[in-house]
Amino acid sequence: MDLRIAHLYPDLLNIYGDRGNILTLYQRCQWRGISVTITPLSVGDNLDPAKYDLYFIGGGQDMQQIKVCDDLLNHKRDGILQAVETQAVFLAICGGYQLFGHYYQPHEGDRLQGLSIISAHTIAGHKRLIGNVSLKRPDGTTLVGFENHSGQTFLGQNTVPLGAVMEGYGNNGEDHLEGAVCGNVYGTYLHGSLLPKNPLLADELILKALSRRHGPQSDLPPLTDTLEHQAHQKALTFKS
Repeated sequence: MDLRIAHLYPDLLNIYGDRGNILTLYQRCQWRGISVTITPLSVGDNLDPAKYDLYFIGGGQDMQQIKVCDDLLNHKRDGILQAVETQAVFLAICGGYQLFGHYYQPHEGDRLQGLSIISAHTIAGHKRLIGNVSLKRPDGTTLVGFENHSGQTFLGQNTVPLGAVMEGYGNNGEDHLEGAVCGNVYGTYLHGSLLPKNPLLADELILKALSRRHGPQSDLPPLTDTLEHQAHQKALTFKS
């Protein structure tokens, strides 16, 4: 069994250790004997939606987001939309999350149009939202991470959040929601990296991606995850 991962713009969007998410996906598959291919795709690279099962896009500064935005809209948009329609899995963090919404409005300069895959929009706030975050998902499980963003993201009326904020700011510091989930597309502000301390979410993404290529998968072989769970519990009790 194999899994094919596309890492979008690793040379431009890789702040706050977001590459750790790719390493986590790779290692958790390797421990289970699942072969993994990771392909970096940056500005100007073609995106063939039939080749990849799981996509990751991280965060960056405004200047990098402008470069990425232009390439997303003019070069990769059709491929990404086709991948979404065929149930590929996406994890979009921070700046990547913003670009998967309708738009991002910076303090200065033109509005950056997004892909409108997630019904949400982002405006630059006047305060940076920084600190540790914990949230409860609709199924009762928890997620932990670290946020550092000035953008305030507001979800559309029917958009499902990734979770409800227990500690931290979340999408905008106002509505106590964090992230968004649209089908197999996950958006969030959680750095940390996110997946090393959240093995349940990592396996959720892997399982969905494997099911896309190999047919429905009921479960993954269990891993011990002793250190992962200890790190998760420690983060749950840590106050900013």
